Amino acid sequence: MSLLLGPVLRHVGETTATVWVQTHSSGVVEVLGCSASTFEVQGCHYAMVLVDGLETGSVTEYQVHVDGEQVWPEPDATFPPSVIRTRGHTANDSLRIIFGSCRYPKTGDAKLDDKLGLDALDCYASRLPSLPVDEWPDALVLLGDQVYADELTPEARRHLAGRRSGGHRPPDEVVTFNEYEGLYRHTWGDPEIRWILSTIPTAMIFDDHDIRDDWNTSGAWRKEVNAKPWWRDRIRSGLASYWVYQHLGNLSPSELADDEDFQKVLAAEGDVWPLLVDLADRADTEVDDDKGLRFSYRWDLGRSRLIMVDSRNARILDSGDRKMLGNREFAWLKEHVNDGLDGVDHLIIGSSLPWLLPPAIGDMQMVNERAANRPGWRGKLGETVRQTADFEHWAAFAQSFLDLSHLIVDVATRDSGAPATVSVLSGDVHHSYVARADIPNAHARVHQLVCSPVHNYVPWFVKPVFKLGWSQRLARLTRRWAQHNGCPPLPFAWRDVNGPLFGNTLATLRTSGRDAEAIFEQPRGSESLDEAARVSLTG
Repeated sequence: MSLLLGPVLRHVGETTATVWVQTHSSGVVEVLGCSASTFEVQGCHYAMVLVDGLETGSVTEYQVHVDGEQVWPEPDATFPPSVIRTRGHTANDSLRIIFGSCRYPKTGDAKLDDKLGLDALDCYASRLPSLPVDEWPDALVLLGDQVYADELTPEARRHLAGRRSGGHRPPDEVVTFNEYEGLYRHTWGDPEIRWILSTIPTAMIFDDHDIRDDWNTSGAWRKEVNAKPWWRDRIRSGLASYWVYQHLGNLSPSELADDEDFQKVLAAEGDVWPLLVDLADRADTEVDDDKGLRFSYRWDLGRSRLIMVDSRNARILDSGDRKMLGNREFAWLKEHVNDGLDGVDHLIIGSSLPWLLPPAIGDMQMVNERAANRPGWRGKLGETVRQTADFEHWAAFAQSFLDLSHLIVDVATRDSGAPATVSVLSGDVHHSYVARADIPNAHARVHQLVCSPVHNYVPWFVKPVFKLGWSQRLARLTRRWAQHNGCPPLPFAWRDVNGPLFGNTLATLRTSGRDAEAIFEQPRGSESLDEAARVSLTG
């Protein structure tokens, strides 16, 4: 079969769409009369087809042809035909986004799969054909850990065991681009996942496991891992594969046309791996308080706006001045938050890592950052705690947390033209919740919406820690402790209005006019999910 993976429907506008595929060999890929030649990376072949000429507000079935041969839908397909649904102007400008993070693949190991439970996205995909097309989501937002490059399935471990010789590369972690290719094919290869990715526009951002656990936790972590003889190959392969499999599809056709790296890849002959090595090195290197490549992006969805923030690779660490986002990256975020905000009813910010943690845990991370910055053994102890306890969220970068908080406060308290809601979508922490920010004089309701995991197990210690973390009594104690240790005052308080929920979960953000709500569902059977929580974001 000439189609190895995909099609994956990515950015969709009012008259355009992008469709990504991986093919067995080089060729010309065609979708709805629009075509693109493949490009080659380490013997693997990919194409991004830019589809134009679609009608606004339309639903169009599509097929994929490679060198004139129809390769999608497959002959034995059991799901409905894949479609492209463009956005149009409706009376209430409704929007339905499904989102979540941390999706581990099926392993084939009965004991391990039973521990992981039912895949919420699989179940959602199986249920979807029974719903009218106009009730299908407008977008699927994947908030990190799309692949697990350091927590391998038994099959992936066996595959690597046959490839390793000598001690230069570890036997239990992927290092090469081809090994990453195997992870993506395994993770996205389920029939249910291939179909839903082919028919729901999908936005993605990475988190640490897409590269390696605790990736970019701190400058000390970077220094230690950079000393490993295999790391340079690993980070190049991880960032290059992310660019190919995830990042390209986040860009609109006009952005792809202006993207110098993409245009160089299209113009190159033969294997473009050297171009991707240069790209990965620029993305990984800090230059003048910034990174050499931006992975953050923006989607306009009618009167809603989605801004996805790279809160993992964009970190500034090597200089000793910890920042979740470099100065230029934060300036980009601020510009796109405020651009034409009068026409936005719902501002949605995606960050793989939660902005608002349980208050007690956030205070712990702020105190730990100050400890890790101290010289001598106290700083070393603080750094050990930072890495061991995964203190790497927004609160562990206190100045960046405050910068983002003040930006959101400015939006919510605008005298005129404030959106109805500001929602920060996140994952990572293997439980789900809704937190409401109590911002004085706010005209917009502000919430942190966390959905994690889509398909993974929850460690036993997570439940009591996060239940206790939301205690208001404990929060008062930890805030006094944090202030005693020199932590800055917080610009507002926040509290959980639902959760924490534990178990595999998929969340939906629904808007209608200036109303919005969040719905959390958990698998009950292979084709059904139960509603676990529903929260009004405007009531």
